[in-house]
Amino acid sequence: MKPLSPLFLSILLFAAVLIGCNRHPEGTQNLQPQIDSLRLRLNTFYKPGMGEIMSNIQIHHAKLWFAGENKNWPLAGYNVSLIRSAFKKIQLYHGGTFEAKAASMIDPAMDSVTSAIGQKNVPGFERSFIFLTTTCNNCHTVTKHAFNVITVPTTPPVGNQDFKIKPSSSK
Repeated sequence: MKPLSPLFLSILLFAAVLIGCNRHPEGTQNLQPQIDSLRLRLNTFYKPGMGEIMSNIQIHHAKLWFAGENKNWPLAGYNVSLIRSAFKKIQLYHGGTFEAKAASMIDPAMDSVTSAIGQKNVPGFERSFIFLTTTCNNCHTVTKHAFNVITVPTTPPVGNQDFKIKPSSSK
């Protein structure tokens, strides 16, 4: 028996795929209610509002300050990561808005704070933190939320957290 040519096998495979794609149109029609139901669930799924995300950032902004002032660099770095994560959520949930586009102005200030934390430099951290706070207020001005003024915190945001570094966690 003569072996089948590669061209003939290719044509046969293409025909099988083409026939397979055109079969069972009722199967996709049966799936349409499921697709519509899932689409509705996605559209009504909880998405945090901009204010909720900003409140989260505000708490971590304050915790960042107290961690840095106490030279608790691991805690400061952790709060930077949580702030960055919150800004990613702004892009995820509100990416098409003017506010989300303006929020990218925070990146240089966040990079500056991250650098100061990496250097364990208290004066550099303080300067970078003021730069971060000023950038928050500049963003609020640009997005017509200038009434929301952020400051360097004077009291810890929570009373049940010690911001001082413990000897075992300074590594």
